Amino acid sequence: MDQLFSFPNPVNENAARVVAGVVLLTVLAILATEAYWLLIPLAYGFWARVLTGPTLSPLGWAAQNVIAPRFGEKRPVPGPPKRFAQGMGAAMATLALITWLVAGSDTATDTMLALFVVAAGLESIFGYCLGCKVFGLLMRAGVVPAHVCAECADIAPRLRAAEPRGSL
Repeated sequence: MDQLFSFPNPVNENAARVVAGVVLLTVLAILATEAYWLLIPLAYGFWARVLTGPTLSPLGWAAQNVIAPRFGEKRPVPGPPKRFAQGMGAAMATLALITWLVAGSDTATDTMLALFVVAAGLESIFGYCLGCKVFGLLMRAGVVPAHVCAECADIAPRLRAAEPRGSL
């Protein structure tokens, strides 16, 4: 049961980028067609991924098990920053849904969706995770304790792995 409601660590970077790409396409479709009802599955997907990883997210499951394997070997990255990023997406999607359903404000909703275009575009196209960067800043500021992501707190192994062979 614990496995059902756990977030993977590490996360396959390829799967994360696939999810971001589908989020980007969904948001662009909403903006182009004003099909704001698509905010419902968008928000559900983010909440499902935050709470259970890919388990209860059809998009997360397909990205991890069907689509990402076609991009070659897994590219493991720490899970906690990706989960934090999914949480940011859940908050943004929920706020967009509320501004559309409750406030009836297309302008406020479109503003939230424009933020998604930036964040999901950077993640899916360039592999640059804004939520992960915010997570890192919060760790450095001491807001997120080091034990939450030991790999994030100790970057020395990654720096050593990135050094050119034969260097001192």
